[in-house]
Amino acid sequence: MITVDVNKSYTYADYLKWSFEEQVELIRGKIFPMIPAPARRHQQVSRNLGRQLDRFLEPKKSCELYYAPFDVRLPKLGNTKDEEVVNVVQPDICVVCDPFKLDDRGCLGAPDLTIEILSPSTSEKDLTHKYSLYEEAGVKEYWTVFPFEEIVQVYVLNSNGKYNPSITYTRSQKVPVHIFNGELVVDLEKVFNS
Repeated sequence: MITVDVNKSYTYADYLKWSFEEQVELIRGKIFPMIPAPARRHQQVSRNLGRQLDRFLEPKKSCELYYAPFDVRLPKLGNTKDEEVVNVVQPDICVVCDPFKLDDRGCLGAPDLTIEILSPSTSEKDLTHKYSLYEEAGVKEYWTVFPFEEIVQVYVLNSNGKYNPSITYTRSQKVPVHIFNGELVVDLEKVFNS
């Protein structure tokens, strides 16, 4: 069992040395535990969302789809050395369109799209800490999915590097994926259908 000081700041180099029983994320150098196993509903929604994204992406081969656990390292201002990276997250789903950001350890830099499927124990982290981190890192599009309420909030990065106020979609609606200029529209009826 590894003991860490929760008041200390850590880097990706530290993260690589750890062997916790549970998965963790680093946000601004602070440790955030992840839930041990997502709820069944979470997994259903993730699978259904992933299917629609994958069907669109597969023939194009221009972007890649990843599911957690998948390390996304978000460096600050070119500080890409392991000892300098203080943000390591595992979005539930992410799409990366720049192959140069991908390596054997995951993604180094902002994915084009990140999707977090909220659970009661992670919603505060996803709605506050990750929201500001993704905005600062330049994630072009960020979705927060509320699986039990059956709604999706979409945030799109504007030209000033800030997220526009969210657009909320409900089960009966279709969500245009902005990074693909609306070529892909996700049917939420299929996402929330168990």
